[in-house]
Amino acid sequence: MKHLLLILLLLGGSSFAAEQNKLDKLLETIWTWELQNSPVMATRFGVEQETGQLADLSPENLARQQQQALQFMQQLNAIDKAQLDVSAQISHSIQTLRLQNHIDEYRFNGHYLPFTSESGFYSSLAFLPNTHKFNSAADFEFYLQRLSDFPRYFEQQTHWLKAGLKSGMTQPREVLDIVPQLVKNFIHENPTESLYYKPFAKESVAFMDNAQWLALQKEAQQVISNKVIVAYQKLHVFLNEQYLPGAKQTLGAISWPDGDAYYQNRAAYYTTTNLTADEIHQLGLSEVKRIRDEMQQVIAALEYEGELADFIHFLRTDPQFYAKTEDELLRYAAYLSKRIDAKLPKLFSYLPRTPYGVAPVPENIAPNYTTGRYISPSNDTEPGYYWVNTYALDKRPLYALPALTLHEAVPGHHLQIALSQELEDLPNVRRYTYISAFGEGWGLYSEYLGKEVDFYETLYDEFGRLSYEMWRATRLVVDTGIHTKGWTRQQAVNYMLENTALSEHNVRTEVDRYITWPAQALSYKIGELTIKRLRESAEDRLGDQFDVREFHKAVLEHGSVPLTTLETNIERFITTQLGKNQ
Repeated sequence: MKHLLLILLLLGGSSFAAEQNKLDKLLETIWTWELQNSPVMATRFGVEQETGQLADLSPENLARQQQQALQFMQQLNAIDKAQLDVSAQISHSIQTLRLQNHIDEYRFNGHYLPFTSESGFYSSLAFLPNTHKFNSAADFEFYLQRLSDFPRYFEQQTHWLKAGLKSGMTQPREVLDIVPQLVKNFIHENPTESLYYKPFAKESVAFMDNAQWLALQKEAQQVISNKVIVAYQKLHVFLNEQYLPGAKQTLGAISWPDGDAYYQNRAAYYTTTNLTADEIHQLGLSEVKRIRDEMQQVIAALEYEGELADFIHFLRTDPQFYAKTEDELLRYAAYLSKRIDAKLPKLFSYLPRTPYGVAPVPENIAPNYTTGRYISPSNDTEPGYYWVNTYALDKRPLYALPALTLHEAVPGHHLQIALSQELEDLPNVRRYTYISAFGEGWGLYSEYLGKEVDFYETLYDEFGRLSYEMWRATRLVVDTGIHTKGWTRQQAVNYMLENTALSEHNVRTEVDRYITWPAQALSYKIGELTIKRLRESAEDRLGDQFDVREFHKAVLEHGSVPLTTLETNIERFITTQLGKNQ
């Protein structure tokens, strides 16, 4: 009998190792395949390529990618998850989510919509000067090869935009007026004014003589003039003459072909839940009511005589709440960043080693861009960046900046993403996948953490925090309202103006973002509510054993994960903590 048990144990261990090995190899194969399909991403990760190129978006290649993705999914499904350890099970789930999203986006023709109201393929390329390395003449030539590929890449994107016009899968005409201008911002008569010329804007480089460098600068000017700017010019003409006149007149995703199913698919992807659009809408209404009550408490504490609408009008119009210069706004954001840096040890037992900086949103995209955003490092020699929008200073209230800083910098996006990318023992799909419900939920939860370390210095700052939380709650109502309930653009704007202290400019740019990026805005509140609920459960069950630093470690130590996986992780954490003192 002992020999039989030993044999069974050995066979079980062998099966366990085989499934683990099979998954490891498959994850590496899929990652390599993704880099092959995304040359710019490959450059970011330091993968050497023979020639500079952009992604191949031809119909034939996208069809091949879809077939390959389906084959990979079959291979993933064939792996016995019960034979995997906990970490490998998480890797399997994340790869499945990532691969299924690739399959679904193609199936629903998501590639017909390569831009939103604030950005798109034409602006994402602006990161190239920071993504590339420039340590040799070959590096510069490689970069110029990629710039030379702009016409082909833009033509392929235009092909899909035309397919969208034929099928009715376009962005709504009502929100498109700004897009041609965003494209026009990249068009310059003098190529040296182009941001793509930035790597060449030096008098000399150490590894080239002056003659070689001057020749390379001249080549760069020719490529930018004849390839890059021409590509933008053609796109600008196409948008004005064909796309805008032919774009759909309705707003909601429900008006796209199979739009109802597509919206529910996007909601499931961005929230990693099975909540229906109506359930999300009702959740939003409930949260709006709760937060509105808390806002009234702050107004009462300030002894302000007037209704909520009057107070919000006061906040939007009084000059005391706004910076007078771009530099003042950026300096205040930098000051807040250092203040919260000093408070992090109270909340976390380990911190990322990657630093972050504070910088303005680039002026070529700032007019219709969100109020702030986190930008991950382009490579291992770069920091992360907390972007602050300095366009229209009278629309960027200072009382909202503390909450924004916590969300975009630390302990929000920079801390979470940097820690994830520094988990070097995990496969790349774990380190570099960003799951919106987890990441944005963590960002919003981070705004709340400011209360626990006395970060909000005034009642106005606290109202700013509540306004930002209300912003995310109204998203649940507005996004579902637009895409499934026939809400108009103005109806959505009015709802947010009535319930948040955001400026009208911010509200309008945000509403256009929700219209053109269906369901992404749902992830914030649903993720935050999940993290808060799990924390409350841990506090109730652990009592005096609860340590917030250990809880945060349990939340973050596996990287960005679906909310269902997070629930499993925290249940395991609670059980382990309870077992320590038994």
